[in-house]
Amino acid sequence: MSKKTQSFYIIVSLLIFTGMGFLFKYYTGFAHKWFNNYGAAVFYEIFWCLFAFLFFRSPKAIIQIPLWVFIITCILEFLQLWHPPFLEQIRATLLGKLLLGTTFAWWDFLHYAVGCFLGWLWLRQLQGKGYAKKSQS
Repeated sequence: MSKKTQSFYIIVSLLIFTGMGFLFKYYTGFAHKWFNNYGAAVFYEIFWCLFAFLFFRSPKAIIQIPLWVFIITCILEFLQLWHPPFLEQIRATLLGKLLLGTTFAWWDFLHYAVGCFLGWLWLRQLQGKGYAKKSQS
């Protein structure tokens, strides 16, 4: 399979996981608080793993991407404890709220780990899509 085809699978995956993330973020049914706060965080991590994979596709990157996504999102989580005016202005926008978050929660770390683990599994699947046929030719 070509790099172009692999890119197609990555972009389709990004669209699906982004849609699922927004669905979870704005879900209003049973257990909506979990879906809105924690379930969406799982998709947030997977999204960033896939986004980085668009640019870095080596076998080594499959391990490094989820680790870096986890580290960076944990840093962002701790930043939610800090409320300087410039960060509050960013968080007041929809994009700032979605990217940086607004409220610190210890439970987020568990869901970040789950999301990065699932992201790692997904990247492994996508890596296979890009290299399985090359090794056979």
